[in-house]
Amino acid sequence: MLGYMLEHGGELLAIASGIVTVASMVAALTPTPKDDSVIARLRKLVDVLALNIGNAAKS
Repeated sequence: MLGYMLEHGGELLAIASGIVTVASMVAALTPTPKDDSVIARLRKLVDVLALNIGNAAKS
C-alpha cells in the first residue's frame, strides 16, 4: 500500500485536490438547508470534505 502511494503520489494528490475543489464549490453554491435533516447531514459531510471547518462552515 505504501509503495503504491509513493509511486502514484502525484495522481493521488490530484484526485484529493479535485475532491476538495468540487466539495468547496458545492458548499459555496448550495444554501444551508434548515428543515431537511438528510440534506443537512449531507451538507455537513460536504463542508468537511471542503475543509470548511470551524467559522468557515458557518454562514
